[in-house]
Amino acid sequence: MSLISPRRHSAFVIGALITLNSLSLPASAEDLIRIGVPDPTANALEEKKPLQVYLTEALGMPVKLVIPKDYNATIEGLGNGSLEFAYLGAVGYVKARKAFGVVPIVQRDIDKQFHSVFITQASSPINSIADLKGKRFAFGDVVSTSGSVMPYRSLIDAGLDPNKDLEWFRYTGSHVATVQAVAAGVADAGSADETVFKSLVAAGKVDGSKLRVFYTTPPFVDYVWVARKDVPESVQKKLADAFMKLAPGADDKVLAILRGQRYVAADDREYQPILEMAQKLSLF
Repeated sequence: MSLISPRRHSAFVIGALITLNSLSLPASAEDLIRIGVPDPTANALEEKKPLQVYLTEALGMPVKLVIPKDYNATIEGLGNGSLEFAYLGAVGYVKARKAFGVVPIVQRDIDKQFHSVFITQASSPINSIADLKGKRFAFGDVVSTSGSVMPYRSLIDAGLDPNKDLEWFRYTGSHVATVQAVAAGVADAGSADETVFKSLVAAGKVDGSKLRVFYTTPPFVDYVWVARKDVPESVQKKLADAFMKLAPGADDKVLAILRGQRYVAADDREYQPILEMAQKLSLF
């Protein structure tokens, strides 16, 4: 079974994707730590500046945050040496691990038991996955675990074939674009990272009174911070320590950016079910 339908694989991106940009401090190429954080939203780098400052101080090295246009570009950055570290979803991680031997470092405690949410407009007649038959559906990035892969799996498990039972489905490129597509009525429903959806509503970036969640997936392991395989272990440890020292109250600005409260060590063995599912869906 292939996740990407040849009939419907043409790119359909809602909103502009941001190309590689960065916030950085002057440094020699040897000292600079480049960290990939996929986030195709306006002002993404400026909003993440407190994270850059925190990591620069914690590592004792200048840090440059890089915004690749999508997960595949982030994975390529790890493979071609243009990134030392990156933030990946579970499917992106197993793909990067298989291709380039990246090393899992840390993740939020909530990433051990993560969820995708299915959303629709408040007045929509959609109340279950079964109600999606004949409707227009928006997934996120094609290799996003919570935006596409696990939701696609949920449709299959519920007896719906996205290629046959939906009017159409599209890959918007990001969680934010999916939420915006549903809010605007471009799609009847869509799937997104639960923390992104909640943060957009909390920040007033979407009107929470006009959208509702009608399905939440069972838990799965998801996001993880990874290192390129040749990054020295001492530097990997510094990054891990920096995340695991974050504390509510003392580091609220940084934790708000990360949409988390506590970090724990990541374990490659926990991603075996994700790897098996990705291979079954012919993602790589």
